[in-house]
Amino acid sequence: MVAGCCRFQEWGLEKGWGDTAETCRETLNFLSEVLQAPDPINMEKFFSRVPSVFNIVIFSIHGYFGQEKVLGLPDTGGQVVYILDQVRALEEELLQRIRKQGLNVTPKILVLTRLIPDAKGTKCNVELEPVEHTKHSSILRVPFKTDDGKDLRQWVSRFDIYPYLERYAQDSSVKILDILEGKPDMVIGNYTDGNLVASLLSSKLGVTQGTIAHALEKTKYEDSNVKWREMDHKYHFSCQFTADMIAMNTSDFIIASTYQEIAGSKDKPGQYESHYAFTMPGLCRYATGVNVFDPKFNIAAPGADQSVYFPFTQKQARLTDLHPQIEELLYSKEDNDEHLGYLGDRSKPIIFSMARLDKVKNITGLVEWYGENRKLRDLVNLVIVGGLLEPSQSNDREEIEEINKMHSLMDRYQLRGQIRWIKAQTERVRNGELYRCIADTRGAFVQPALYEAFGLTVIEAMNCGLPTFATNQGGPAEIIVNDVSGFHINPLNGKEASDKIAAFFQKCKEDPSYWNKMSTAGLQRIYECYTWQIYATKVLNMGSMYGFWRTLNKEERQAKQLYLQMFYNLQFRQLVKTVPKLGEQPARPATGSTAPARIAPRPRERQVCPLLRNLLRR
Repeated sequence: MVAGCCRFQEWGLEKGWGDTAETCRETLNFLSEVLQAPDPINMEKFFSRVPSVFNIVIFSIHGYFGQEKVLGLPDTGGQVVYILDQVRALEEELLQRIRKQGLNVTPKILVLTRLIPDAKGTKCNVELEPVEHTKHSSILRVPFKTDDGKDLRQWVSRFDIYPYLERYAQDSSVKILDILEGKPDMVIGNYTDGNLVASLLSSKLGVTQGTIAHALEKTKYEDSNVKWREMDHKYHFSCQFTADMIAMNTSDFIIASTYQEIAGSKDKPGQYESHYAFTMPGLCRYATGVNVFDPKFNIAAPGADQSVYFPFTQKQARLTDLHPQIEELLYSKEDNDEHLGYLGDRSKPIIFSMARLDKVKNITGLVEWYGENRKLRDLVNLVIVGGLLEPSQSNDREEIEEINKMHSLMDRYQLRGQIRWIKAQTERVRNGELYRCIADTRGAFVQPALYEAFGLTVIEAMNCGLPTFATNQGGPAEIIVNDVSGFHINPLNGKEASDKIAAFFQKCKEDPSYWNKMSTAGLQRIYECYTWQIYATKVLNMGSMYGFWRTLNKEERQAKQLYLQMFYNLQFRQLVKTVPKLGEQPARPATGSTAPARIAPRPRERQVCPLLRNLLRR
């Protein structure tokens, strides 16, 4: 092979064209096709072979980011699972590409998150932690700093995080350059805070930036841009929406999990589409906020870890050692620190839901639907996994409200004997077996969110063979083909949703094969569309192609980048001053005493949604 490489170099082919003569020939053919007809397909083929991405930095700052004992803690949910699985898939794909390119290079992936000294029994106080089941990936934790330079010890809500981000970006860049011994090839942000820090780092180091929203709060809270002033003391949407707009526009590419995330449906605009033009009265008006026609928008749907979430029918792989624990978790009749309520009739199937306890996830809505629907209560039991069990145990405002509501609903509808409320579970492996144990009861999974950007729990449940009912508001409506591989439910119509679930179980009671049919159809849908291998291939191709475009269009980008820097300095920094740090009294909220800042000229005519959707579908 060494002799072969030397021969290639004599012909002018440096290392990186391929590990064999055949691979080199294919890469040269791809280049020839690009030079002759540079269409998107040929470009993607060629750049999938270009050795341009080796070191990747991923930002996920808020919440408790760790590999165990973190799920269910405040601000900590599916995003953590998404990123850990993402890292494993990206590293595996990187290693395969480097090998195929004929190179001897060690890639590195760093997940940047916050170091929290008061870690609540997790490893969030450990600075550098290897990612399990990888060889070259690590979690790097950098602390927030107080004004006197000390490490901030406590958790900070994702809504109150903004005063710490600029200093965090500066401190992170020093650590990254030290560990990687140079600049990364690509940075990827997650959620508002991670995307803003990725923007700052990308601007400082001049590297390719990717953005993943996970959830854009403007679309989750109805009329939040119009009502921003009355909500700002609690959510600081003035900061959040500004940070989102900066990150969207500085990013080289944006990764969405579904088409709906970008352009919505015939009844509802997409998350990004709703950021095209909107007003925050007394603060500013975005006339052309983000252009969803921009080719920076891409769809790359994640999957679920197949070693953890596999069908309940794979008896040889089942984790039977965990069954006594799960039996106690589901069926013991004593209330304790881990669960409340009990299931009096064990012969009934179980409808199951697992999510954080917040208003948007709508877990209390599901409990209310169940309580109101007598037929559904006669057919099935309800198991909820989410949040803490007592308000005194939580520091999160929304979670406390939802905990109180859960207790109120259980009392109002006298649900004890039909409901089991289990506090958030942090062991992914046991959670996978829990899904399968629910499937053993011939039950179903229900995802009732008012809005869900994607829905990892939907993917997990379908992977385990559970028939799934999921919200029609957001990504799950795209994951599930209604009445084929699962069912859509309208979270705004609880009676209709609960009747639909009851009708399914009544049909299964009359025809048991129907349950098997829906279980199998869900699995088939997952295998065709939602795997991490497909995801990793797409993201690395994006890194290569958009990195090339970034270099090619450097001068054209400069004016826009300067405008965004000005916007950051004059608008965002001023808004951050209204957000109190931990231990401070709330600052004076942003007011409309100054003239509204007009972000850009109003277009003469707004592009219509049908045109947008048709164009994106091409």
